[in-house]
Amino acid sequence: QLSEDVERVSENPTEEREGEMEVHEDTSSVILPDSELGATAPSLRFSKTCLKNVFSVILLFIYLLLMAVAVFLVYQTISDFREKLKHPVMSVSYKEVSLYDAPGIAFYPGKAQLLSCKHHYYDHIPPLINPGQPGDIECTTQRINYTDPFTNQTMKYALIVQGPRDVKKKELVFLQFHLNGTDQDFSAIDYLLFSSFQEFINSPEKAEFMKDCESSYSSWKFSGGFRTWVKMSLVKTKEEDGSETVEFKQETSVVNYIDQRTKSRSDQLFFVVFEWKDPFIQTVQDIITANPWNMIALLCGIFLALFKAADFAKLSVKWMIKIRKRHLKRSRQVMNHIS
Repeated sequence: QLSEDVERVSENPTEEREGEMEVHEDTSSVILPDSELGATAPSLRFSKTCLKNVFSVILLFIYLLLMAVAVFLVYQTISDFREKLKHPVMSVSYKEVSLYDAPGIAFYPGKAQLLSCKHHYYDHIPPLINPGQPGDIECTTQRINYTDPFTNQTMKYALIVQGPRDVKKKELVFLQFHLNGTDQDFSAIDYLLFSSFQEFINSPEKAEFMKDCESSYSSWKFSGGFRTWVKMSLVKTKEEDGSETVEFKQETSVVNYIDQRTKSRSDQLFFVVFEWKDPFIQTVQDIITANPWNMIALLCGIFLALFKAADFAKLSVKWMIKIRKRHLKRSRQVMNHIS
């Protein structure tokens, strides 16, 4: 049958040519020779397929790189969050007040005697009229004896004085002590500050209250023969369990007292001034800068990018396999046709 067809085409070459011309005129107005059609079409098809494959491979590698970066970000985010949980940041805030809760000032004078105590305002302390002589005691005071919280054997005598309150008027408390004589080379009086004088007054067990204060607060000293200025500032610290502790910071300055009494005396005079440094209460607390909601949102975004990248990579691989199968199928069809 094939030989008969070949003989028929060789016998009627003009009719076959006219049929081909009519088909080409119907499909396109441009007529290319058979040699040019056979040469250009396969090369164009091969170049486009090659470019598509190269472009797909490049995109696949880019998305694999993005997936690696996303995995690294997930690891880094979780590591940073755990590190911030272990190391909270100290936060300091300031609250301005016009009146403080009057602090308690506990003095341990020993053999010294309180001569005078007054509240003054606007940093004005008038000159002493009769230094070394008993004067007016205009402060709220309380005397108490209690056992030493560290030894539980020795008794301690404490003089509790109400501290200043009005910070706007620059209220201060000025105290004068007198010590008739001492067998020591240096003379000083110990004192400590606690947060609320009113809590001490309302406490049913004042001895236990003072033992707790001595265990919790630090003690300081002021020396004889000087006028000591103590400027206090209040610091509140919030603990992790929600409790709050209070402590005092002090700025102390000492001025020499010039004793103008006519006779030389062996006694010692102590002068001390307590005032507030500023109207700001400092609050300190530990905060965790790592926000779990921010981390969750970041992880959701990263995982979404991972899924999208994996989906694109899967589609790209499927597309490449499909193109490869189509190319092999065409090659087999061409080889079958040739054979």
